[in-house]
Amino acid sequence: MDENVLSKLGLEPAPIGSLRSNIGRQLYKYAESIFLWNRSITGQGVDQTHDWISSKVKDFKSHKFRSGETILDWVVPNEWNVREAWIKDIEGNVIVDFDDNNLHLVNYSEPVDKTLSREEIEDHLYSLPEMPDAIPYVTSYYKKRWGFCLSHNQRLSLKEGYYHAYINSCLRPGTLNLGEITVPGQSKEEILISTYTCHPSMANNEVSGIVVATMIAKWLQSQENLHYSYRIVFCPETIGSIAFLSRNYETLKKNLVAGFVVTMVGDDRGYTFTQTPDANSITDRVAEHVINFLTSNPNIVPHTGRVSDERQYCSPGINLPVVSIMRCGTYPEYHTSEDNLNLISPVGLYGGFEFARLCLSALELNVTPHWLIKGEPHLTKYDLRNSIGGPRKLSSFEATVSQVLAFSNGSRDLLEIANLIGEPIWEVFKIASILNEKKLIAFSK
Repeated sequence: MDENVLSKLGLEPAPIGSLRSNIGRQLYKYAESIFLWNRSITGQGVDQTHDWISSKVKDFKSHKFRSGETILDWVVPNEWNVREAWIKDIEGNVIVDFDDNNLHLVNYSEPVDKTLSREEIEDHLYSLPEMPDAIPYVTSYYKKRWGFCLSHNQRLSLKEGYYHAYINSCLRPGTLNLGEITVPGQSKEEILISTYTCHPSMANNEVSGIVVATMIAKWLQSQENLHYSYRIVFCPETIGSIAFLSRNYETLKKNLVAGFVVTMVGDDRGYTFTQTPDANSITDRVAEHVINFLTSNPNIVPHTGRVSDERQYCSPGINLPVVSIMRCGTYPEYHTSEDNLNLISPVGLYGGFEFARLCLSALELNVTPHWLIKGEPHLTKYDLRNSIGGPRKLSSFEATVSQVLAFSNGSRDLLEIANLIGEPIWEVFKIASILNEKKLIAFSK
């Protein structure tokens, strides 16, 4: 490995300036492109999203699971699609309309065409008293029902009288579709990146995950000499990861080194990751290392606070080393119409992309160094120490050289050494690569 290996692999943090802003702006444009589609766990919105991903990234494949198929302890439900849905008053005035905001319709609502009194329709309305201007996101995937969501203020303003509720939806046998991109590396050992495609018009949760995972796939496909192989999965939350595991668990159990669920990565409020149950996997170590160099106020959540598909990947009998990485784990706009394009930003999306990218970079760089010499080397002979002695302090470079050498006994990987000396792994790797060139240390993976 030569000293330019970081730049060759594209594994360093991106420089401040145009590259960061260009990637951020591109991510935001991506988000604008797919924000309005009515995604659910099945249906046309998912298909639209898959087509969009396929237009941006090479080698995208779709995998289908038929309605009624048993997947671990679950069964794939019927496919759901919507043509039209609204409530009108007796004069024909539109009260809520699915075409105005797809959050107005309870996700997976069955068809209905009824006239109901003000009292009767109340049983089919959902709102948030604590957020009176927001439309909530409500689902009923596995029990038949129908309903509409609206702001609490609008709900309170409904007058006595009769209302016409109309939902032109279709629930029938179809498919649950997963998307997958694989990027081969030198090793069969795999890194998993997973995000979900089941949320309708909400920007942070989960348009941001889709666009950041797509950009990560593009970045991986642009790299050369990757050690690990990568699998990027786009699936509906819960049922999708369960479907994926039902067909791929044995391969993952054999080959998976680390995995990351990428979710809620579009705002700029902070950085969060959710640990595995044991909190000591290589994935935990990498995520904690990176988050500590991204922010002075990291939010590290134990597995008791799990929020996403890390639940499935870490579930009993599965127990894969998968964490969730996020910008913020909880936020007031969550699962409401307030989670819109104003909540995310180019800066926030870039931060989510960089969090994921640096975690993958850290895994690629994480070798175990061991000495090739006995005794302390004469560093000036290797141009690694200034030949002038005296009271001067060692430079940062010289100090890091000495520290890396001191701990390169073959029992610690670079990640542990980086944590011990308080430097990011991508900086420590630069020094280790120079020491490797000088034949002072060798690497094992």
